[in-house]
Amino acid sequence: MPTHAEKRFLPYTPEQVFDLVADIERYPEFVPLCQAMRIIRRTQLADREIVVAEMQVAYKLIRESFTSRVTLIRGERTILVEYLNGPFRHMENRWTFRPVDVTGRDAGAQACEVEFFISYEFRSRTLAFLMGAMFDTAFRRFASAFEDRADAVFGSARSA
Repeated sequence: MPTHAEKRFLPYTPEQVFDLVADIERYPEFVPLCQAMRIIRRTQLADREIVVAEMQVAYKLIRESFTSRVTLIRGERTILVEYLNGPFRHMENRWTFRPVDVTGRDAGAQACEVEFFISYEFRSRTLAFLMGAMFDTAFRRFASAFEDRADAVFGSARSA
C-alpha cells in the first residue's frame, strides 16, 4: 500500500497553518489534482468539528470523486481524514501542527512543524495502474502546495 510522510517547518503559527489546511473549500484553488470540493455536512462535537466532503480529482481524461470525513481537532492541532466512499479500498490522511521554539530570533516570532501522512490503495487495479504514479507525484507535491498557499495568504516569511 503506497504511503507518503513528510515534515516541514513553516514560519507561521500552528493555528495559522491549521486554519489554512482546515479551509477545504479553497482546495480547488491550489491543491494538485483537486478539480472541485463539495461540503456535504458539518457537525460540531465538543472539541472537534467533523466535515463530510466530496472531492473531485481530475487528471487528463480521468475524473473521480471520493467522499471523506475530515475531523478537525483544534485543541490537539490535528486534522484526520478518513475515506468513506469512492475509488479507493483504503485512504487515510493525517496532519499535525506543532509550535517550534525560535529562541534567538525576533521577539515573538513563531514557527510551526507540520507533519503530513497519507496511505492509500485503489479499489481497481486498472485505476491504480492509470492513476497510481500520478497520485504518488501529487501527494509528494501536497506539502509544497500548502507551503506556497501559506506564503500567499500570510505573506512570505521564508525569505526573511
